[in-house]
Amino acid sequence: MAATIIDGKAIAARVREDVARDVEAFTARTGHRPGLATILVGEDPASAIYVGGKQKASREVGIEPFDHRLPADASSDEVEGLIERLNADPAVNGILCQLPVPDHLDGVHLTGLIDAGKDVDGLTPLSAGLLALGREGLRPCTPAGVMVLLEEAGVQLRGKEAVVVGRSNLFGKPMAQLLLAADATVTTCHSRTADLPGVCRRADVLIVAVGRDRMVKRDWVKPGAVVIDVGMNRSDDGLHGDVDFAEVAEVASAITPVPGGVGPMTIAMLLRNTLQAAEMAHREVPA
Repeated sequence: MAATIIDGKAIAARVREDVARDVEAFTARTGHRPGLATILVGEDPASAIYVGGKQKASREVGIEPFDHRLPADASSDEVEGLIERLNADPAVNGILCQLPVPDHLDGVHLTGLIDAGKDVDGLTPLSAGLLALGREGLRPCTPAGVMVLLEEAGVQLRGKEAVVVGRSNLFGKPMAQLLLAADATVTTCHSRTADLPGVCRRADVLIVAVGRDRMVKRDWVKPGAVVIDVGMNRSDDGLHGDVDFAEVAEVASAITPVPGGVGPMTIAMLLRNTLQAAEMAHREVPA
Protein backbone atom coordinates (compact mmCIF):
# COMPACT_ATOMS: atom_id res chain seq x y z
CA MET A 1 0.00 0.00 0.00
CA ALA A 2 1.34 3.43 -0.93
CA ALA A 3 2.19 5.83 1.90
CA THR A 4 -0.06 8.66 2.96
CA ILE A 5 1.41 11.97 1.78
CA ILE A 6 1.79 14.49 4.60
CA ASP A 7 0.79 17.76 2.93
CA GLY A 8 3.02 20.45 4.42
CA LYS A 9 1.49 23.17 2.27
CA ALA A 10 -2.00 22.56 3.59
CA ILE A 11 -0.87 22.21 7.20
CA ALA A 12 1.26 25.37 6.99
CA ALA A 13 -1.73 27.26 5.56
CA ARG A 14 -3.82 26.22 8.57
CA VAL A 15 -1.05 27.33 10.95
CA ARG A 16 -0.94 30.72 9.24
CA GLU A 17 -4.73 31.07 9.51
CA ASP A 18 -4.55 30.30 13.22
CA VAL A 19 -1.72 32.82 13.71
CA ALA A 20 -3.64 35.52 11.82
CA ARG A 21 -6.70 34.98 14.02
CA ASP A 22 -4.63 35.00 17.21
CA VAL A 23 -2.64 38.08 16.14
CA GLU A 24 -5.90 39.96 15.61
CA ALA A 25 -7.13 38.92 19.05
CA PHE A 26 -3.81 39.80 20.70
CA THR A 27 -3.76 43.23 19.05
CA ALA A 28 -7.34 43.95 20.12
CA ARG A 29 -6.59 42.85 23.68
CA THR A 30 -3.26 44.65 24.17
CA GLY A 31 -3.30 47.51 21.67
CA HIS A 32 0.05 46.24 20.41
CA ARG A 33 0.69 44.59 17.07
CA PRO A 34 3.47 41.95 17.19
CA GLY A 35 6.60 43.06 15.31
CA LEU A 36 9.25 41.03 13.50
CA ALA A 37 12.62 42.63 12.64
CA THR A 38 14.80 41.08 9.95
CA ILE A 39 18.48 41.89 9.50
CA LEU A 40 20.10 41.32 6.12
CA VAL A 41 23.79 42.08 5.69
CA GLY A 42 24.93 42.24 2.07
CA GLU A 43 23.11 41.56 -1.16
CA ASP A 44 23.01 37.79 -1.49
CA PRO A 45 20.09 37.18 -3.92
CA ALA A 46 18.82 34.03 -2.20
CA SER A 47 18.93 35.68 1.23
CA ALA A 48 17.08 38.71 -0.13
CA ILE A 49 14.34 36.43 -1.45
CA TYR A 50 14.07 34.61 1.88
CA VAL A 51 13.84 37.86 3.83
CA GLY A 52 11.27 39.26 1.43
CA GLY A 53 9.18 36.11 1.83
CA LYS A 54 9.28 36.36 5.61
CA GLN A 55 8.23 39.99 5.55
CA LYS A 56 5.39 39.28 3.11
CA ALA A 57 4.17 36.40 5.27
CA SER A 58 4.31 38.65 8.34
CA ARG A 59 2.12 41.28 6.73
CA GLU A 60 -0.38 38.65 5.63
CA VAL A 61 -1.03 37.55 9.23
CA GLY A 62 -1.02 41.05 10.72
CA ILE A 63 2.53 41.08 12.13
CA GLU A 64 4.43 44.35 11.63
CA PRO A 65 7.65 43.74 9.66
CA PHE A 66 10.74 45.86 10.30
CA ASP A 67 13.28 45.60 7.48
CA HIS A 68 16.92 46.35 8.31
CA ARG A 69 19.52 46.04 5.53
CA LEU A 70 23.20 46.73 5.95
CA PRO A 71 25.91 46.86 3.26
CA ALA A 72 28.13 43.85 2.70
CA ASP A 73 31.09 45.67 4.29
CA ALA A 74 29.23 46.51 7.50
CA SER A 75 31.42 46.00 10.54
CA SER A 76 30.63 43.64 13.37
CA ASP A 77 30.21 46.67 15.63
CA GLU A 78 27.52 48.05 13.32
CA VAL A 79 25.54 44.81 13.30
CA GLU A 80 25.97 44.36 17.05
CA GLY A 81 24.72 47.91 17.62
CA LEU A 82 21.62 47.26 15.52
CA ILE A 83 20.87 44.06 17.45
CA GLU A 84 21.25 45.93 20.75
CA ARG A 85 18.77 48.59 19.60
CA LEU A 86 16.27 45.97 18.46
CA ASN A 87 16.63 44.07 21.73
CA ALA A 88 15.62 47.25 23.55
CA ASP A 89 12.78 48.24 21.17
CA PRO A 90 9.37 47.32 22.66
CA ALA A 91 7.78 47.43 19.20
CA VAL A 92 9.97 44.52 18.11
CA ASN A 93 9.01 41.10 19.47
CA GLY A 94 11.10 38.95 17.16
CA ILE A 95 14.57 39.41 15.66
CA LEU A 96 15.97 37.34 12.81
CA CYS A 97 19.51 37.75 11.50
CA GLN A 98 19.52 36.17 8.05
CA LEU A 99 22.33 33.67 7.54
CA PRO A 100 24.82 33.34 6.04
CA VAL A 101 26.45 36.69 6.74
CA PRO A 102 29.53 37.93 4.81
CA ASP A 103 32.77 36.09 5.55
CA HIS A 104 34.25 38.80 7.76
CA LEU A 105 31.36 38.47 10.21
CA ASP A 106 30.63 35.66 12.70
CA GLY A 107 27.02 34.60 12.25
CA VAL A 108 26.99 32.40 15.35
CA HIS A 109 28.29 35.27 17.48
CA LEU A 110 25.78 37.74 16.09
CA THR A 111 22.85 35.38 16.50
CA GLY A 112 23.91 34.76 20.08
CA LEU A 113 23.49 38.47 20.88
CA ILE A 114 19.74 38.35 20.21
CA ASP A 115 17.60 38.51 23.36
CA ALA A 116 16.31 34.97 23.98
CA GLY A 117 12.82 36.40 24.38
CA LYS A 118 13.03 37.72 20.81
CA ASP A 119 14.97 34.80 19.34
CA VAL A 120 12.28 33.63 16.92
CA ASP A 121 14.77 31.34 15.17
CA GLY A 122 15.36 29.60 18.51
CA LEU A 123 19.11 29.44 17.88
CA THR A 124 20.79 31.35 20.72
CA PRO A 125 22.67 29.38 23.41
CA LEU A 126 20.05 30.41 25.97
CA SER A 127 17.21 29.20 23.74
CA ALA A 128 19.05 25.89 23.26
CA GLY A 129 19.44 25.58 27.02
CA LEU A 130 15.76 26.25 27.66
CA LEU A 131 14.87 23.55 25.14
CA ALA A 132 17.28 21.05 26.72
CA LEU A 133 15.81 21.74 30.17
CA GLY A 134 12.22 21.56 28.93
CA ARG A 135 11.48 25.13 29.98
CA GLU A 136 9.32 27.63 28.11
CA GLY A 137 11.07 29.29 25.21
CA LEU A 138 11.16 29.79 21.49
CA ARG A 139 11.94 26.64 19.52
CA PRO A 140 13.82 26.39 16.19
CA CYS A 141 11.30 26.77 13.40
CA THR A 142 11.99 23.72 11.23
CA PRO A 143 12.11 21.12 14.05
CA ALA A 144 9.00 22.70 15.57
CA GLY A 145 7.34 22.47 12.17
CA VAL A 146 8.17 18.77 11.96
CA MET A 147 6.46 18.22 15.31
CA VAL A 148 3.32 19.89 13.96
CA LEU A 149 3.42 17.70 10.84
CA LEU A 150 3.67 14.56 12.99
CA GLU A 151 0.81 15.73 15.20
CA GLU A 152 -1.39 16.57 12.21
CA ALA A 153 -0.63 13.16 10.70
CA GLY A 154 -1.84 11.50 13.91
CA VAL A 155 1.56 10.05 14.79
CA GLN A 156 1.78 8.92 18.42
CA LEU A 157 5.37 9.43 19.58
CA ARG A 158 5.20 8.13 23.15
CA GLY A 159 7.25 4.95 23.42
CA LYS A 160 8.11 4.90 19.71
CA GLU A 161 11.63 4.65 18.33
CA ALA A 162 12.64 7.78 16.43
CA VAL A 163 15.83 8.08 14.39
CA VAL A 164 17.19 11.50 13.37
CA VAL A 165 19.81 11.40 10.62
CA GLY A 166 21.83 14.60 11.06
CA ARG A 167 23.26 16.29 14.16
CA SER A 168 23.43 19.98 13.20
CA ASN A 169 22.81 22.71 15.74
CA LEU A 170 20.21 24.15 13.38
CA PHE A 171 18.09 21.03 13.05
CA GLY A 172 19.33 17.63 14.21
CA LYS A 173 20.07 18.41 17.85
CA PRO A 174 16.89 20.44 18.57
CA MET A 175 14.83 17.86 16.66
CA ALA A 176 16.09 15.13 18.95
CA GLN A 177 15.28 17.25 22.03
CA LEU A 178 11.71 17.86 20.87
CA LEU A 179 11.18 14.15 20.20
CA LEU A 180 12.55 13.28 23.65
CA ALA A 181 10.16 15.78 25.19
CA ALA A 182 7.33 13.91 23.44
CA ASP A 183 8.46 10.65 25.11
CA ALA A 184 9.99 9.06 22.02
CA THR A 185 13.17 6.97 22.29
CA VAL A 186 15.63 8.84 20.10
CA THR A 187 18.77 7.85 18.21
CA THR A 188 20.79 10.59 16.50
CA CYS A 189 22.89 9.44 13.53
CA HIS A 190 25.76 11.12 11.73
CA SER A 191 28.57 10.50 9.26
CA ARG A 192 30.39 8.14 11.61
CA THR A 193 27.39 6.02 12.60
CA ALA A 194 28.15 2.34 12.04
CA ASP A 195 25.60 0.53 9.83
CA LEU A 196 23.47 3.61 9.19
CA PRO A 197 20.91 1.70 7.07
CA GLY A 198 20.47 -0.81 9.88
CA VAL A 199 19.90 1.90 12.47
CA CYS A 200 17.36 3.59 10.20
CA ARG A 201 15.48 0.30 9.77
CA ARG A 202 14.74 0.29 13.51
CA ALA A 203 12.84 3.57 13.33
CA ASP A 204 9.10 3.92 13.76
CA VAL A 205 9.68 7.57 12.84
CA LEU A 206 12.63 8.37 10.55
CA ILE A 207 13.67 12.01 10.11
CA VAL A 208 16.43 12.76 7.61
CA ALA A 209 18.35 16.05 7.28
CA VAL A 210 21.82 15.59 5.77
CA GLY A 211 21.72 17.26 2.33
CA ARG A 212 22.45 14.13 0.27
CA ASP A 213 20.22 13.64 -2.74
CA ARG A 214 17.96 10.57 -2.35
CA MET A 215 20.36 8.85 0.04
CA VAL A 216 17.71 6.90 1.95
CA LYS A 217 16.46 3.93 -0.06
CA ARG A 218 13.58 1.52 0.36
CA ASP A 219 15.66 -1.06 2.22
CA TRP A 220 16.65 1.55 4.83
CA VAL A 221 13.04 1.89 6.00
CA LYS A 222 11.01 -0.29 8.33
CA PRO A 223 7.65 -1.21 6.74
CA GLY A 224 4.99 1.10 8.12
CA ALA A 225 7.43 3.74 9.37
CA VAL A 226 6.66 7.46 9.16
CA VAL A 227 9.35 9.24 7.12
CA ILE A 228 10.05 12.98 7.35
CA ASP A 229 12.39 14.33 4.66
CA VAL A 230 14.02 17.65 5.58
CA GLY A 231 16.49 17.65 2.68
CA MET A 232 16.34 19.97 -0.31
CA ASN A 233 18.73 19.08 -3.14
CA ARG A 234 18.74 20.52 -6.64
CA SER A 235 19.78 18.23 -9.48
CA ASP A 236 19.41 18.16 -13.26
CA ASP A 237 15.96 16.60 -12.95
CA GLY A 238 14.59 18.99 -10.33
CA LEU A 239 14.34 19.26 -6.54
CA HIS A 240 14.69 16.18 -4.40
CA GLY A 241 14.98 15.36 -0.74
CA ASP A 242 17.38 13.15 1.16
CA VAL A 243 14.89 10.28 0.76
CA ASP A 244 14.23 8.41 -2.47
CA PHE A 245 10.55 9.29 -2.42
CA ALA A 246 9.38 6.89 -5.13
CA GLU A 247 11.02 3.89 -3.46
CA VAL A 248 10.30 4.71 0.16
CA ALA A 249 6.64 5.65 -0.42
CA GLU A 250 6.04 1.98 -1.25
CA VAL A 251 6.95 0.82 2.28
CA ALA A 252 6.33 3.79 4.60
CA SER A 253 2.93 4.44 6.17
CA ALA A 254 3.32 8.21 5.74
CA ILE A 255 5.92 10.45 4.11
CA THR A 256 6.60 14.11 3.40
CA PRO A 257 7.23 15.14 -0.22
CA VAL A 258 9.97 17.47 -1.46
CA PRO A 259 9.00 20.14 -2.22
CA GLY A 260 5.75 20.71 -0.33
CA GLY A 261 6.50 18.87 2.90
CA VAL A 262 8.67 20.33 5.63
CA GLY A 263 9.65 23.50 3.74
CA PRO A 264 6.36 25.43 4.02
CA MET A 265 6.30 24.84 7.77
CA THR A 266 9.43 26.87 8.52
CA ILE A 267 7.98 30.32 7.84
CA ALA A 268 4.64 29.30 9.38
CA MET A 269 6.44 28.45 12.60
CA LEU A 270 8.46 31.68 12.45
CA LEU A 271 5.17 33.57 12.47
CA ARG A 272 3.86 31.51 15.36
CA ASN A 273 7.09 32.11 17.29
CA THR A 274 6.75 35.87 16.77
CA LEU A 275 3.25 35.79 18.24
CA GLN A 276 4.48 33.64 21.14
CA ALA A 277 7.30 36.12 21.79
CA ALA A 278 4.79 38.98 21.86
CA GLU A 279 2.60 37.07 24.32
CA MET A 280 5.57 36.29 26.58
CA ALA A 281 6.67 39.94 26.54
CA HIS A 282 3.15 41.12 27.36
CA ARG A 283 3.01 38.80 30.40
CA GLU A 284 6.28 40.30 31.67
CA VAL A 285 5.04 43.91 31.48
CA PRO A 286 3.54 45.04 34.81
CA ALA A 287 -0.17 45.84 34.66
